[in-house]
Amino acid sequence: MKRYWSAVGAVLLLGVTATAVPAQQPAPTAEQRAYEAKVKDMLQRQQPQTGDIALPEAKATLHLGKDYYYLDAKAAREVIVDAWGNPAAQADGVLGLVFPAGKTFLDDDAWGAVITYDQSGYVKDDDAASTDFDALMSDMKSGEEERNKERSEAGYPPVHLVGWAERPAYDRAHHSVIWARDIRFGDAAEGTLNYDVRLLGRFGVLSLNMISTMSHLPEVKAAAAKFGGSVTFDQGARYADFVPDVDKVAEYGIGGLVAAGAGLLAAKKLGVLALMLAFGKKLLIPIILFFGVAWRWIKGKFGGNKAAQEEAYAYEAPVESDAETVPEVPAEEDSRPKLSKD
Repeated sequence: MKRYWSAVGAVLLLGVTATAVPAQQPAPTAEQRAYEAKVKDMLQRQQPQTGDIALPEAKATLHLGKDYYYLDAKAAREVIVDAWGNPAAQADGVLGLVFPAGKTFLDDDAWGAVITYDQSGYVKDDDAASTDFDALMSDMKSGEEERNKERSEAGYPPVHLVGWAERPAYDRAHHSVIWARDIRFGDAAEGTLNYDVRLLGRFGVLSLNMISTMSHLPEVKAAAAKFGGSVTFDQGARYADFVPDVDKVAEYGIGGLVAAGAGLLAAKKLGVLALMLAFGKKLLIPIILFFGVAWRWIKGKFGGNKAAQEEAYAYEAPVESDAETVPEVPAEEDSRPKLSKD
């Protein structure tokens, strides 16, 4: 059953127990009416693209067909900043957004995929079969009780990493990596689904980060599988085009790629955090974007719960970081999978 949130009278399916729809909704405030007018105007001005979408920054093409549509970087920035209420810096480096055909960023049952590209170099896949992802998940969960105690004392609801919604897997034929996490916020009856697709090329990694609720796992999983085979890198930029001793090689393998996408402190345990700091820029934006943006989208875009909105910010990491300014994480905190910068 749909639950009605006050902001724009829209609905968001969170998998809660069915309740009767109130006979009469409170009149929207001036702020809510202004937001509704803004997003309606935004929707009218958007120019969705289907079919083959060229991504020159990644030297790749996204083959969407008619089942999905693409919003370019300008439209994506407007959605991320103006509609979802994120700082402008969080849209930096975003190439676009993908949604299912017939759905918009306001629909309760729609997922959205943020597309980014990291020119970190050729990622070797030698460790794909040997990485212990159960141990990685254990590391990510470690310290959760202590972390949530601190959050409770600060007035924030707990966050529980339930586990892998989809265990990390590497498709050697398409050179793609997928994984998904089930994350439970506060007393929510349903978990939040965070689904990652990473596509490896000669010069870097193309990322599609999808967000929804756990009830939509089959749909998102099917879309992710299609995405895994829907991207082609340009001639000369394909994974197979790698030239040893000439091309740049990334400082991490498949295990490090998943660890970096799972969280900074889990990544640090595999030696990846130092690499992030050394780059001084965005290593993998979806780490940042969807621990912060996604929950604000799901819980904050229609609700007036200030604590919930602030809670989303508590899980953001900086989009850009400089090795000189980002403090080293103390060794005793290495196992905490939080993403906020102290």
